[in-house]
Amino acid sequence: MSAPVVPKGVAHVAIDAQDSPEPIVFVLLPNLSMLAFTSAIEPLRIANQLTGQSLYTWTTMSEDGANVRCSNGIEIGIDRALGDTPSDSRIFICSGVQPELSTSNKVADWTRKQWRMGRTVGALCTGTYTLAKAGILAGHKFTLHWENIAPFREHFPDLDPVEQLYTMDNRVLTCGGGSAATDLFFKLIYDTHGPVLAQAVLNMCLHTVQRSETDRQQSSTSASIGVRNEKLVRIINHFEEHLDDHINLDIVTEELGISRRQMERLFRHYLDITPKKYLQNLRLQRARILLAETNLAVVDVAVACGFESAAYFSKRFREAFGMSPHKFSTGHV
Repeated sequence: MSAPVVPKGVAHVAIDAQDSPEPIVFVLLPNLSMLAFTSAIEPLRIANQLTGQSLYTWTTMSEDGANVRCSNGIEIGIDRALGDTPSDSRIFICSGVQPELSTSNKVADWTRKQWRMGRTVGALCTGTYTLAKAGILAGHKFTLHWENIAPFREHFPDLDPVEQLYTMDNRVLTCGGGSAATDLFFKLIYDTHGPVLAQAVLNMCLHTVQRSETDRQQSSTSASIGVRNEKLVRIINHFEEHLDDHINLDIVTEELGISRRQMERLFRHYLDITPKKYLQNLRLQRARILLAETNLAVVDVAVACGFESAAYFSKRFREAFGMSPHKFSTGHV
């Protein structure tokens, strides 16, 4: 493991002397999310700083030991290539955009070996793809970044991620990435060293709200659209849950107990759009994600997003994004 990092600071939290630090291993994949990685590692640094002790040590690894470039273009130095780890290690696979391209057999095989040797394994953001490829997620609760949940289900149809900030299921730890990594590592610090240190770490991170494991990654529908009308929110939630189905608006209104005219008025009044256009936009956004994050053919994406035909889908996609879905999927513009 790397040498202990115990920076000096003004704030201090007194705790009993610890016998040995807990080793954390971060396996960095190409195009990883720098935000997720730093949101995980900084709480560990702050815990060491606040206590003046080496509570945690951390090591960065990559497949071949070479430095890794994040999705923002910044290169991160690597301590060493994949190899042996201490028996009490917690190992986190850190990924980001286009995870299916950065998830290699070598890293998945190494991760599976660590798991079988009794290590705790985890994933930040889309590192969950590696855990899935390693075959260790079946029967476990897990998550990943909300934007990648639909593509993940296409890649691994037998696995069902949950849309929440983070999960802790025995020796499998996952989070949605971004600042959710801070929430996960705050919980790890809390469980090991108690609420006083954990709250101090939270304050140092200016992370003023202690979020729970089951909190959603995204804002509620009402918050995201800036509307609290209960009927409108119910309609939109219904749309989002059935994007891959044929949605008959008349049947939707009947199921939700409102008239078609009332539905039209709600969308026009609050969102200045028709229900049909709003639903189409939701489907196009889902299609854009699938085209960017999977190798699905255009026709398969059209079906997965509820479009009546590939030709109709292609026309609407070009109108919305200025290029054909085929060009977008091959060029990732």
